[in-house]
Amino acid sequence: MVAFGVVLARLTLQPSPASEMLTHANLRPGDSIRAYLGQPAFRDTVKQLGGNILLGVPFGLLLPLVSRRSRGFVNVALLTVATMLLVELVQGALITGRAFDIDDVLLNTTGALLGYALVGRRLGRAVYPRRRPEGSPPAGSGRTG
Repeated sequence: MVAFGVVLARLTLQPSPASEMLTHANLRPGDSIRAYLGQPAFRDTVKQLGGNILLGVPFGLLLPLVSRRSRGFVNVALLTVATMLLVELVQGALITGRAFDIDDVLLNTTGALLGYALVGRRLGRAVYPRRRPEGSPPAGSGRTG
């Protein structure tokens, strides 16, 4: 998780002075996504939208491994939203050539939920197996109360 945090910081918190004149904050969900989908350069659209989705995937894979309480769709979503809101706020307030974009938070969270649904859920269960109540038979034993 620490290694991912370093990569996340390097990708999102690096100044981009060349982009300073092009940046603008987006507080309306969907505005940036529509703008990227409407541009003629398909490669840039895939890079922006796909990149933000991929940036969230490690959250869905790693959060269930960090703690039993960070498992579940709601917990993964809330932790990802909180982290990405913090990143976006820092970008918008402190980083040259970067701006706050709510769509980045939405796309990152979508990526985290995809990662969780496809792999993270199973990883979390492997590391933190479900606890059986005292005296109950193991799963699949065929015995019922």
